[in-house]
Amino acid sequence: MFQAFLIKYAEIAIKGKNRPLFEDALVRQIRRALKKVDGSFHVYKTQGRINVSAEEGFDYNGTVEALTRVFGINAVCPVLVLEDEGFEVLKEKVVAYMDEAYPDKDMSFKVHARRARKNYPVESMDINAKMGEAILKAFPSMHVDVKDPDVMLNIEIREKIYVYSISIPGVGGMPSGTGGKAMLLLSGGIDSPVAGYMIAKRGVSLNAVYFHAPPYTSERARQKVEDLAAIVGDYAGEIYLHVINFTEIQKYIYEKCPHDELTIIMRRYMMRIAERIALEQDCLALVTGESIGQVASQTMQSLMCTNEVCEQLPVFRPLIGFDKQEIVEISKKINAYETSILPFEDCCTIWVAKHPVTKPSVKVIRRHEEFLKEEIDEMVERAVNGHDVVKI
Repeated sequence: MFQAFLIKYAEIAIKGKNRPLFEDALVRQIRRALKKVDGSFHVYKTQGRINVSAEEGFDYNGTVEALTRVFGINAVCPVLVLEDEGFEVLKEKVVAYMDEAYPDKDMSFKVHARRARKNYPVESMDINAKMGEAILKAFPSMHVDVKDPDVMLNIEIREKIYVYSISIPGVGGMPSGTGGKAMLLLSGGIDSPVAGYMIAKRGVSLNAVYFHAPPYTSERARQKVEDLAAIVGDYAGEIYLHVINFTEIQKYIYEKCPHDELTIIMRRYMMRIAERIALEQDCLALVTGESIGQVASQTMQSLMCTNEVCEQLPVFRPLIGFDKQEIVEISKKINAYETSILPFEDCCTIWVAKHPVTKPSVKVIRRHEEFLKEEIDEMVERAVNGHDVVKI
């Protein structure tokens, strides 16, 4: 029945003179998403709208799924596109549309016409009345409800005529790439993929860094993180995953520093390395999945300690005020949860202290980091210079 889709957006509409830039970015992201779907598509802008048309034989369900994952789309409306063959023909085709789209005729409806082409001979109010009359005549069991109808039948008169009544919710947000680029610290847990999703929803494109600790963490743990990056990438677009071998640094910290400070000091070196790679990749911020008080390394004092080593870039924490259940719900919504809970531990869980400090002092942590000064800089250089990059 449907060969085309009307793409609705919300926030982009208030962008003023910059609106075409955001629309063009959304068109690019739609084209990217549809490359993974069977079929041939044409994505184009018309009079403040974005349209997707498809050739016969395309995957309808796959198309809808792909479009509803594109940031910037508020709703996807399967649309019947008609040539202007006169109002009587239009009435016949709209009645046929309602017959096919709604086999159960016991429902209410409302007709909402919009006449963008002002030379169309029938005015909007008349279209509403006459089209409603035709539908009632064809289907007596239907009735009109102008306040809360079961079906809102939209008829837009443009260069062609667009008829639609189905609105499939999208993810909203802003098109990827319109908000700069950031470096996501991605682990194998629940939180960091959700943080990546949340920041990408604001138009931020992502690189990611993962700290691997072989042989203490397995290749399955690394594959799990790559899979999570791919899940986030379904929404955010292409991601370059930087894989850091962190084993040498972790063992050295374990040998030299108080064990109750292991997590904080390891985290500080992760942030140092992540910031360095982020700057090399022209990123404008670091992104983490931390939430206040969720674990010992995420108390206010601990977050201050880890922030302190980031000298050039801000650290964004999209989940800072979320509780765990809220994060889990988003993880399930984006289909990351089942992957996140696979039992392959990352380097943070392998080396966690039994009784970690919850209120670390920056001065004390700095003093204990002096125990590392003999070799740590060379280790960091080896980790940065020898890291792998995976294109997701």
